[in-house]
Amino acid sequence: MEIFKSLLFILNEMSPYILLGFLIAGIMHAFIPRQLFARHLSGKGWKSVVKSAAIGVPLPLCSCGVLPTAIGMHRNGASKASTTSFLIATPQTGMDSIAATWSLLGPAFAIIRPIAALFTAIFGGVAVGKSEKADAADAASDAATCARDECEPRRSFIRKSIDALRYGFIELVGSIGPWLVVGLIIAALITVYLPADALSSLGSHPLLAMILVLIIAIPMYVCATGSIPIAMSLIFKGLSPGTALVLLMAGPAANFASFALISRELGRKSALIYLSSIIIGSIAFGLAIDYLLPASWFVLPMGSHAGCHGDSVTWPLFPTICSAILVILLVYTFIANRNHSHNHSHNTLESHMIFSVTGMNCNHCRASVEKAISSVAGVSGVSVDLASGRASVEGTASADEIIAAVHAAGFDAALA
Repeated sequence: MEIFKSLLFILNEMSPYILLGFLIAGIMHAFIPRQLFARHLSGKGWKSVVKSAAIGVPLPLCSCGVLPTAIGMHRNGASKASTTSFLIATPQTGMDSIAATWSLLGPAFAIIRPIAALFTAIFGGVAVGKSEKADAADAASDAATCARDECEPRRSFIRKSIDALRYGFIELVGSIGPWLVVGLIIAALITVYLPADALSSLGSHPLLAMILVLIIAIPMYVCATGSIPIAMSLIFKGLSPGTALVLLMAGPAANFASFALISRELGRKSALIYLSSIIIGSIAFGLAIDYLLPASWFVLPMGSHAGCHGDSVTWPLFPTICSAILVILLVYTFIANRNHSHNHSHNTLESHMIFSVTGMNCNHCRASVEKAISSVAGVSGVSVDLASGRASVEGTASADEIIAAVHAAGFDAALA
């Protein structure tokens, strides 16, 4: 029962930000030309990384809400380096959490927190850029993306709005939803079974306390604003301000769902650099607070202790509605994907040609391939299965025409 209550509480904390992230991703997909991302955020140098970090710091998106936004950016042309920078900077802070940090933890924390997020994001983004080499596949994908943009027909505002909602709340939910559910369950288990005062005896060992906080905070979901009372209570129980900053940085910036999705979208190397940057950056800034800056800067406001206790668990109407909407979307996309796979199993026997398609990573990719094949003259039916990477096509169109259409969509295909 406690697990279920914790799951519902975390879902209520997350759902408004997750839905906001899906909406932002959909708007960017439908309204912002892909060339804009390719021009400003596709470079391998430090400028695109700095731009992404500067954009991400003030945005009020948590570690889950930022995922669909960042994935939408990457699929629309942003480089891995700038996407990683955005993923590190955005969930650590935001205009709402900066104000709450000032109120509960004081001005020093409120100022240092976004500065730490900015520098950590730049460090991680540059590291990802340095680790990458010019890749022919990426170049081909970028070229295909630009080609699609140039020939993309003009759409009305209403049509773009519909596309934004479909992409954000159907395609991305279907792609990201399962990973978020796994992350939610793991976070609920950790939240319930880890005592809140497990670290109270480590006040005299800041570095050891920071390492333990990282071990706990990285897999556990906590948003930028939600981490503030936790950090405040840890300080009151004897942990150093630097250790509290480690929680404020690492807790919102990383969790199981984030790492799994980044590994899938950007590759394992980028995901490891992303995680290492958060660890190194949080410890570096934490040690700087404890050993280099005046302790008087981090004396908590007198009213903070009153807010640290006595908060009862409530279920506000708006977050509860958002949670219900998110659950409905997850269930709908799960059923739709199962029905699509079921239909595919029946259509395969009747299909005129079967193609092996490479480069598909999610339901959005699958939908793009289906759309590209359907646009070929003579195609009367098409079904693409993401799990097997196969496309079943019926009609009179030639194999070469279908392969060319798939290639123009940014993927590769061959007769199976």
